[in-house]
Amino acid sequence: MSLITHIIDFMLHIDQYLIDIVKHYGTLTYGILFLMIFMETGFVVTPFLPGDSLLFAAAALAPQHALNIWLLFIVCTAGAIIGDTVNYHIGRAAGTGITRSPRVGRFVKEEHMTKATEFFNRYGGKTIIMARFMPMIRTFIPFVAGASHMKYRDFITYNIIGAAVWVAVCLCFGFFFGNIKIVKDNFEIVLILIIVISLLPAVISGINAWRHNRNHNVK
Repeated sequence: MSLITHIIDFMLHIDQYLIDIVKHYGTLTYGILFLMIFMETGFVVTPFLPGDSLLFAAAALAPQHALNIWLLFIVCTAGAIIGDTVNYHIGRAAGTGITRSPRVGRFVKEEHMTKATEFFNRYGGKTIIMARFMPMIRTFIPFVAGASHMKYRDFITYNIIGAAVWVAVCLCFGFFFGNIKIVKDNFEIVLILIIVISLLPAVISGINAWRHNRNHNVK
C-alpha cells in the first residue's frame, strides 16, 4: 500500500484510528494530536495531513469521556499556533524560492506556493485567519508571510486568533454533531463533506480570480 493510500485511508477512517489510539496510548493521545496538528500547519512538505477531519473526529469522542474537550482545545490550539510560527520562521529564512530546490521541490508544489502568495497579497494579514479553514492553503500561508517579511507582531496576533477560532469551530461541530446517529452511521461521508466544505473558500477564490483575469483580458 502506497503512502498516499495510507493517508487517504487514515483520513477516511480517522474515527476508528483515534479510538484505537486512545485505547492503546491513553493520555498520550493528546501528544499525538498536538504533533499531527503541528506538522500539518508547521511544514510546507506535510499539507496532506488531516486537520479539520482530525479535530472533528477527536471532538466526537469527548461526549463519551474518551477525551476532554477543553484539553483538546488547549492542546490543538497550541499545536496550530506553534506550527504556524515555525512555518513563518522557515519561510523568513528560506524564502519562496524553496520550490526550486531539487530536494524540497519534489514535495512542495510551486502552484500551491503561487496560489498562497496571490491569496496573501490580495487579503493581507487576515489571510492567516481565513486560510485556517482552507486545507493545503493554510500550510503555505504562514510560510509566505515569513518569506514576505510580514511583521512578526502582526503575524502572531492573526496566528493566535485564527488558530483559536479554527480549532473551536471544528471541535464544536464534532462535539455536538459527531455522535448523532445519522452522522455516526455515515462518518466517512461526513468527513469527506468536511474536507469538501473546507476547500470551498479556495475554489471560490480561484473562480473569482479566473473571472477577474478573463474580464481583464476581454478589456
